[in-house]
Amino acid sequence: MGLLTIGAFAKASRLSPKALRLYDELGLLPPARVDPYSGYRLYDPAQLERARLVAWLRRLGMPLARIRTVCELDPGAAAREVRAYWAQVEADTAARRDLAAFLVDQLSQLSQLPQLSGKDNAMSSAHATLGVRYAMLSDRGSVRTSNEDSGYAGPRLLAVADGFGGSRHASEAAIEALKPLEAEVPGAELLSALEDAAHRAHASVCELAASDPALRGVGTTLTALVWSGSRLGLVHIGDSRAYLLRDGELFQITHDHTVVRSLLDEGRITAAEAVSHPQRALLLRAVGGGAAFEPDLALRDALVGDRYLLCSDGLSGVVAAEEIRRVLGSVADPGEAARELIALANRAGGPDNVTCGVAHVVDGAELPAA
Repeated sequence: MGLLTIGAFAKASRLSPKALRLYDELGLLPPARVDPYSGYRLYDPAQLERARLVAWLRRLGMPLARIRTVCELDPGAAAREVRAYWAQVEADTAARRDLAAFLVDQLSQLSQLPQLSGKDNAMSSAHATLGVRYAMLSDRGSVRTSNEDSGYAGPRLLAVADGFGGSRHASEAAIEALKPLEAEVPGAELLSALEDAAHRAHASVCELAASDPALRGVGTTLTALVWSGSRLGLVHIGDSRAYLLRDGELFQITHDHTVVRSLLDEGRITAAEAVSHPQRALLLRAVGGGAAFEPDLALRDALVGDRYLLCSDGLSGVVAAEEIRRVLGSVADPGEAARELIALANRAGGPDNVTCGVAHVVDGAELPAA
């Protein structure tokens, strides 16, 4: 078969002539030959396989720059790249689904209330008020000579930050930027308040790093929960973690932003290989430190009896999830639970700083009056 005109090639590949011209300009799918007199683009039938791959990837919504990368890979590597892309799409979709569910619930609740002015229509008006019993403890571990972790626990805010770069200043700055959230935030404003606070934390850490050559490169993880009525908001970036114990089952409700977690998600390494991977501590996202700043934000319903744990990787890296579940489920006092978890980390060698914040959700009426 001879060369195909752009019209014939477009029909065979199911790409429009306009798209083919664009892909030629981008170097993604150049024609086999361009007629020097007419300027017509002519394509080799052998290019159909690549053209159809481009068409399928575009239907997935993959950006053109990433399609170019996939097209240059061997089939096995291309399959892994497509898997990685789709894993990210599913993660983004899950986050949007959570937001959509929150908005549907918010609007449904508000539709059942009398029409009030101003902030009287806040979400907290539509939900029973819950409270928390809480504790936060931090330990430098058995190996490190200093503690770069910071934590904060209050009636409405629980936060953990794991600093890096040789200074605790970054984690302290990030926590300080979140403390205004301790003031009551209406449920309908939780997401925007959390996002603003995360950006304040990032700005504070970047300003800190620029203020002193000795602090260049400092950064921190940041994971925090904020309560409002029976709603809680979550902001997360890095590899500190948030866990929820509900009805005896333990759930990790954050996703580690690490190279190793990414490789696991993409199927490039096994869970066994991840444990000893040389890049297991390398962050893809963080507050400062030169990493990408893309915090995850989520809204959740809190229930009486829920038990939450925020921790740095000094705990999750050495203590099994089953042990964490056992302690959260069996120890009635949040402070005692935090102490026992830190003791477990140190008995496992304590290779890193370890910080634990524990919160038990209770009926607000059970708490003493302020």
